[in-house]
Amino acid sequence: MSDSTANRTAHGVVPTDTTEDVRARNAGIPVRVAVLPVGSFEQHGPYLPLATDTLVACALAREIAGAYPVHLLPPVTVGCSHEHAAWPGTVSVSAPTLYAVVTDIAASLRRSGVEALVVVNGHGGNYVLGNVVQEASARGERAGLFPAFEDWQTAVDRAGVESSLLTDMHAGEIETSILLHAHPEFVHPGHASADFVADDRRHLLTTGMSAYTESGVIGRPSLGSAEKGKELLASLTESFGALFALLTADTGPAHTAAGPEVAGA
Repeated sequence: MSDSTANRTAHGVVPTDTTEDVRARNAGIPVRVAVLPVGSFEQHGPYLPLATDTLVACALAREIAGAYPVHLLPPVTVGCSHEHAAWPGTVSVSAPTLYAVVTDIAASLRRSGVEALVVVNGHGGNYVLGNVVQEASARGERAGLFPAFEDWQTAVDRAGVESSLLTDMHAGEIETSILLHAHPEFVHPGHASADFVADDRRHLLTTGMSAYTESGVIGRPSLGSAEKGKELLASLTESFGALFALLTADTGPAHTAAGPEVAGA
C-alpha cells in the first residue's frame, strides 16, 4: 500500500479513497476485507456529543485501516438507541432496519469482489449486529463483529482503565478517554464531576436508561484521559489481527460471530 493511500484511508470520519486507491490496495490480496463502523446518535450526558458511539467506532476503524489492508467504509451513524429515548436529541432505527442496512452493504460488497465484512460496533444496544454476523457465517459468508468482550477486557487492562466493564456502561472512563485522544475538540467541560455508578441494571431493556440515571451517565468519566484512549485503540487494533487472519484464511472461518459490544451502550 502506498503512503498516500494509507493516509487517505486512515484520517477523517469519512474515508476519502478514490476507486483507484481501492484498486491498488486490493491488488494481490486473495481475500478482501471491508470494515464498517456502526455507531448511534444518542445522549452521552452533558459533556460528550450525541455522535459519540459513531466517533469511537470510526476512531477504531481508522486505526485498523492504518494497520491492515482493509477497505474502510463510511459509518452507519444511527443505530438502536431506544433505551435513551428519554433524552433530547436521541434518534433510533428499528433492529430490522439496521439488520437490513448492514446485510445490504455486505451483499453489495460481495458483488464488487469484497468477500469479507467486519462490523466495528460502537454501541452496545445494537444487539442485532450479532445476528447479522451469526446468520451470514451460517450461510458460508465471511463476516465478523468487532470488538468482542475479550478484546475490550484486554484493552482496558493494557490501558490501565480503573473501571470494570460492568461499571463503565455509558459516557464513562472508556468513551471519554477515546474521545479525549481522538477528538478532544468534541469533549465539553463537566466530565470530571459527572461520575455515577449503577451496576445493577437488570431491567434496563424494560425501563430504559432513565430508570437508572438522571444525567444519562453510568460510569466514571473523571478517570478518563487521552493517554488511556490511545492505549485502548492500540490494544484493540492489535487484537483485530486474529479476526483478520481468520477471515482471510484459505479455508474461511467456520464461526466468526461475536457477542454484543460492551462499551458505549
